Amino acid sequence: MDETQFWEIVDSTREAAGGDPEDHADLLVERLAQLDPEAVIDFARHFETRFIRAFRWDLWGAADIMLGGADEESFDYFRCWLIGQGRHVFEGALHSPDDLAFLVTDFDAENDGDAEDLGYAADEAYEQLTAVRLPDLGLPHQERPEGDPLDFDDESAMAARFPQLWSRFT
Repeated sequence: MDETQFWEIVDSTREAAGGDPEDHADLLVERLAQLDPEAVIDFARHFETRFIRAFRWDLWGAADIMLGGADEESFDYFRCWLIGQGRHVFEGALHSPDDLAFLVTDFDAENDGDAEDLGYAADEAYEQLTAVRLPDLGLPHQERPEGDPLDFDDESAMAARFPQLWSRFT
């Protein structure tokens, strides 16, 4: 599975789910379960690689503003949600997290920003296909977010770092 195929699966299942993260995860599991186990492993590698790439202080700061606070667990779920938004939003957020202010126009902190189940879709599909757990993907584990740490409680620094997000979500 190449990157284009990965994003096509993410996009088509999100669109079919109408953007609902829970429905998106269910449809993603169904779609992946139609593939062979090796393709599911490839999908999982693509997903996990992006999950790791998004483990950055600046994205965590964006999530903190958008969600009205983001601990480590909610940031994990936010990164799953971010991947679920598709290539354009994901890559745009990596390029400039503050651009999320206009990349996701219909964001609602009560319903969006948390897609924990998307992170488990490949695991579930693989288990359905093989009756065993998804094997270790062999990807490096990142202990700390990339970049310079942010003080999420410093409102003036956060407003200066993320002016578009700050004006939209605070």
